[in-house]
Amino acid sequence: MAIYDSWNLEYKSKFGALRRDEACRFSIKIPKNIPLDFSPVMVVFRTGFKERFLNMTKIGEDGDYSIYSVIFSAKYSGVHYYYFSYTTNGVRFYIKKKDCHLGNLNDGDLFQLTVFSKHYEPVEFLKGGIMYQIFPDRFCKSGKAHENIPSGRVLRDDWGGTPYYKPDENGHVWNNDYFGGDLEGIRSKLEYLSDLGVTCIYLNPIFESHENHRYNTANYMKIDPMLGDEEDFKRLCSDAQKYGISVILDGVFSHTGADSVYFNKFGRYDSVGAYNSKESPYFDWYTFYNYPNEYEAWWGIDTLPNVVETNDNYTKYICGENGVLDHWIQLGAAGYRLDVADELPDAFLENLNKCVKKHGNDKIVIGEVWEDASNKESYGVKRRYLLGHQLDSVMNYPFKQAIIDYINGGEPYNFINSIMTILENYPKPMADVLMNFVSTHDIERAINTFGGEYCGDKSKDWMAERYLTQQQYDKGKNMLKAAMSLMYFVVGVPSIYYGDEAGMQGYKDPFNRRCYPWGNEDTELIAFVKELGQIRKSSSAFADGTMEFIYNDSNIIGFARHSEEEDMLIFVNRSDKSCNVEPFFKLIKKYSISEALHGEITDLGLTVNSYDFAAIRCIK
Repeated sequence: MAIYDSWNLEYKSKFGALRRDEACRFSIKIPKNIPLDFSPVMVVFRTGFKERFLNMTKIGEDGDYSIYSVIFSAKYSGVHYYYFSYTTNGVRFYIKKKDCHLGNLNDGDLFQLTVFSKHYEPVEFLKGGIMYQIFPDRFCKSGKAHENIPSGRVLRDDWGGTPYYKPDENGHVWNNDYFGGDLEGIRSKLEYLSDLGVTCIYLNPIFESHENHRYNTANYMKIDPMLGDEEDFKRLCSDAQKYGISVILDGVFSHTGADSVYFNKFGRYDSVGAYNSKESPYFDWYTFYNYPNEYEAWWGIDTLPNVVETNDNYTKYICGENGVLDHWIQLGAAGYRLDVADELPDAFLENLNKCVKKHGNDKIVIGEVWEDASNKESYGVKRRYLLGHQLDSVMNYPFKQAIIDYINGGEPYNFINSIMTILENYPKPMADVLMNFVSTHDIERAINTFGGEYCGDKSKDWMAERYLTQQQYDKGKNMLKAAMSLMYFVVGVPSIYYGDEAGMQGYKDPFNRRCYPWGNEDTELIAFVKELGQIRKSSSAFADGTMEFIYNDSNIIGFARHSEEEDMLIFVNRSDKSCNVEPFFKLIKKYSISEALHGEITDLGLTVNSYDFAAIRCIK
């Protein structure tokens, strides 16, 4: 019998993170044959604060064990840590964490308890939805003529060609080739996205910039001319709403472009940039070491000068009345995904959150965080992302890694622990709208990860024209289907990186950013993704239901999503052969099956085809 189990409601009466002032009962079980000198204690503390010692009271017995309990409610938001202690014959023993959630005598880690604002609520429009990420230059080209295209751009007419990647004689890659995808092109594909079940489009940067990725912002208040103009953006947002689709923008607020109205290093603009004069209204946005040529730059890249986010003028420009955030929300944006959120100071994030939320709680702020965002530290500071005043959601890299590792043959035990640890550490309002994915613009496409060769030690020359063989493609596609099945049905919101559903390939940047293959899609894969979307949207259990793992063997993982209305049982087969869940009828004794939406129930149990899933609806 466990001494303590933080995932079991017998030991911790509420799973996961708690709201401030929310009471929770913590219980431990100690063998009766251990003579206690006095009652055990629960020890709780926050980093930088003293420990609190909470006396536990015996409340009952369970066989050969005595149950000791205490009710705790936190008065302050923040990440708390706790453990238990008891003394016998003058010797003190500790109960600490082992195997992610189990109590262990003396040796182990501290248990984590995230305490968040009592007023923190989820962003409702994203719950139960499906996100679709678009790299604007590469999704769809409308053919509409665009005016005032800045100089220095290479306009390509070979849609689907290999993006430029070779450096110039000075070793710089200019990323100045454009295939011409635009906002009108995206608008023309809204029906396609709606058929996929998409409810939210996440656009990589659309503001004027002079590289095709547009992460080197030149003007936060202007759409890049190759993408269109404000009217195109307003029309996209308005028409998307008719399909029940919201649009969120990429906010790049830790740095600007050197080639921008703010810095103006190359004299492109009539404005007086920080590089041009110390009298520039933008001068105090930046940190110069030896004016003007030595300055703080993002990761040392001199085309990306860092901004001082805590500068009052900069904060006002972005977060102030009628500033950047207001401007685009008023034109139709539903919120922002924040690039490199761990490089944005807490004060700036809180100002940004206030500005976005004044437009309504359904405007969202999503942060790019690659680690567990609940206990993340950056630049020596314990971050406050999840406490209710900064982020509504984060890019869920821990889930991405867990899914990739599991489908690639990792231990089911590790997959379960990875998923449950995040769900335990994150506030449920955030967990329900986590951005789940297996591919993005920053990593190789999942189909290559599964079917192709390892690219971590390969050159860009190797990646550039490297395509999967048919055998590799078939393997990668099948494994991608199993991975997407998990991505769609675990807690959070699935995010499709444009073209993954169509079988697009690509190793690392920029080859993961090729053009969508209109007319050459993998229609079988698209049909599979559509079905995932239809099943997801058919049940409230996938919007905000809790999650419980109920089965695993060497090939199949099974979990339940519980809502007040119904339960959904999901089984995913990661193997290349059809498998039968033989103890299926024993597993479902407590459920009342309504229908099998996918998968086959026979007299022998549940059959799940290779690299496929089963979805079973159960009524309450």
